This record gives sequence, structure tokens and C-alpha cells, in this order.
Amino acid sequence: MNENGGPSTEWAIEARGLAKSFGNVRALEGIDLAVKRGDRLTVFGPNGAGKTTLIKLLSTLSRPSAGKVLLEGLDIRKAPERSRSRLGVVSHSTFLYSNLTVSENLRFYGRMYGVTNLEQRIRDVISQVQLLPRLQDRVGTLSRGMQQRVAIARAVLHDPPVMLLDEPETGLDPHAVSIMRDVLEPFTSGERTVVMTTHNLERGLELADRVVILHKGRLVYQASRKEIDAASFRETYHRCTGAGT
Repeated sequence: MNENGGPSTEWAIEARGLAKSFGNVRALEGIDLAVKRGDRLTVFGPNGAGKTTLIKLLSTLSRPSAGKVLLEGLDIRKAPERSRSRLGVVSHSTFLYSNLTVSENLRFYGRMYGVTNLEQRIRDVISQVQLLPRLQDRVGTLSRGMQQRVAIARAVLHDPPVMLLDEPETGLDPHAVSIMRDVLEPFTSGERTVVMTTHNLERGLELADRVVILHKGRLVYQASRKEIDAASFRETYHRCTGAGT
């Protein structure tokens, strides 16, 4: 959509002059970024680079200090609820209620987004994340990896065209990471636009059509995945951030 509510033909996400400050600390500064519909963008950067702040701004969870974000041409500050209906977000926080069951959590979000045939849709998405037997269990009784899988079900429940993934594998053991990758794959391929943040170079390159490097709140590198190989990118990442890999 554009700002008048009509269709946007090319860009799913546009950030223009985006900045975010916390007191005297400048977390992001001068971010100009455009993601085409259906593209998969990986945002690399060490801890403290501003990756989570960027995802929060793109997802309407935080307001920018300067600049703006357009989602399919729509200024998200002017229509946050409409924008959120187009987004699925998976991050460090699951955005789940630990004292409610899996089904109760998904029912809550499904009603919020006006999902049709909600009960069947809940069963469909929880089956996709391989947790149908746990549908009536309280979220607080599930492992961290299972909670993240429920969070994916929550994020895709309303079939959003744009997915934002903020290091979704952080804090998971190797087995849980393997499951997460299998679960995420159907949702990060095809026509859906995906923005993922990570400091895992191998995993990030697997997903990407385009890559950017964020360092100290600034975009310091952008390229098409086709233009780079893993070895040279590792050197580029180290040069741009001074971080080990």
C-alpha cells in the first residue's frame, strides 16, 4: 500500500533517515534502507550495533527520534494498527502470556487481528511448528525452544506478508536451534518479505538475498548476496566492525 491506501508495486519496507536516541546515547543514526517485496534481508552486526533497536522501529514497537518507516508505502506512525496487521515479529521476547495455554494465547492474538476460521487456523499453525500435542499446555510449562516455536505460530497466525526476525535462535541449545531452522524455513521462503538480524554469519548468509552490516548504529555495508562469497564476507565483516567471528 502507499500512503493513500493504494498498492505499492516494489518496496515492502523503506526506512528514511531513521534515528533513535536513548537520552544522550545514539542507538541508530541516519539509516536509509529499502527492502523489495519478497526479498530476504539479513542485518549483521555485533552485540550493541543497534539491530534490536532497528527491528523495534520497523515493527512499531518503538518510535523513532527522527526519520520514518514506510511499510508497503504506508507511514507506520500514521497507521500503526494497520501496519501491525501486515507484520509478523519473532524476537527475544515471545510476546506470550505464560499463565495462558498455547491455544488461549493464539486465540487472543487471532481475535486481535480478526483471523477468520480461527480455531482451524490455530490448529494449522501449531501443527506447522510441531506442537499440536501441547496446544492445551500453559506456555510457562514449555521449554525455551518450544516457546519460540509458539512465538512463530503467533507471528504467522494472521498470514502477514512481512516477517521480522530478531535473532530468533538466541538462547537456544543446538537441538532447539536445529528444530527452529526447520520450522522457520516455510515462513522465510516464497513471496514473504523477511528481515532477519543476526551475528551468525553462516546462518545469515543462508537466508539472505541481500545483506547489510550495522555497526555502532550506522549502516556501514550493503550488498546483494550474489555479489559476495562467504570467505570474503567474513573478512568484510571483521573489517567493518572489528569484531571476531
